[in-house]
Amino acid sequence: MRIAFAGTPEFAAASLEALLAARHEVTLVLTQPDRPAGRGLTPQRSAVMRLAERRGLRVMQPPTLKRADVLAAVTAAAPEAIVVAAYGLILPGALLRVAPRGCLNVHASLLPRWRGAAPIQRALLAGDAVTGVTIMQMHEGVDTGPILLQEAIPIAVDDTAGTLHDKLAALGAELIVRALGSAPAPRSQGESGVTYAARVAKRDAEIDWRQPAVSIERQVRAFNPVPGAQTQIGGVVLKIWRARAETGVAGEPGKICAADAAGVMIACGSDALRVTELQRAGGKRLPARTFLSGFKLTPGMRFGSGDG
Repeated sequence: MRIAFAGTPEFAAASLEALLAARHEVTLVLTQPDRPAGRGLTPQRSAVMRLAERRGLRVMQPPTLKRADVLAAVTAAAPEAIVVAAYGLILPGALLRVAPRGCLNVHASLLPRWRGAAPIQRALLAGDAVTGVTIMQMHEGVDTGPILLQEAIPIAVDDTAGTLHDKLAALGAELIVRALGSAPAPRSQGESGVTYAARVAKRDAEIDWRQPAVSIERQVRAFNPVPGAQTQIGGVVLKIWRARAETGVAGEPGKICAADAAGVMIACGSDALRVTELQRAGGKRLPARTFLSGFKLTPGMRFGSGDG
């Protein structure tokens, strides 16, 4: 089948790779422009751009899809279907109508739960037991179109946004190939159970030690590997990468109850959080045992205040 593909990060690249492996003819790839990244803020190509270049595919990187030349290029590519996966730009109505089979979206949630930009992080923050992938026929609303295929997977107790991303990317790649091959009948999402996965803001990663330990543990997992759950002590910014909630420990929120080879135990609004991997600004991610050999943390010190 002739396909135009729109996507940007690794999640999308998995679907593009699967479409190529299934011998679909990808006539045009749309991906976002190169963005500054890293300490040097050097422009970086997206994962989809790198894959498209390796496979010799025609690529466009428009900053907006509202330009006439974009519509003309997609129309000239004559796709039978357009596949969209984590593209990051909203497709205008004119583009949605170009292909006879319309636009199919690979979305990392069980719609209508977690419509929007950050479904993986929001599912983890909410403590969901399951998530999954939905292949949806796109309409002009945000993730409101009818469902073509949907498959659920459990969220493991130790899943981070990174591990869950990889599972869902692989599942999405499998489902989009299946959807194109079988042309399943669409079914309405309905409006029962709708939730919205707002884009992650910097403040979302800042730890509030007044929250229950279980909620902070979810926050740590949801923002690993990006942007990292963040706190401070004595004016030093730290990121917490791995932690687990523990019951039976109480204290003033943010205060260290213990700091040893087993981790840093920090009192929360209820229960406590045992931190086992952390990082200071400009440093490396380290196990707690190694971190404590170079950074003093002792019982009674308090996180989150800036005064130690």
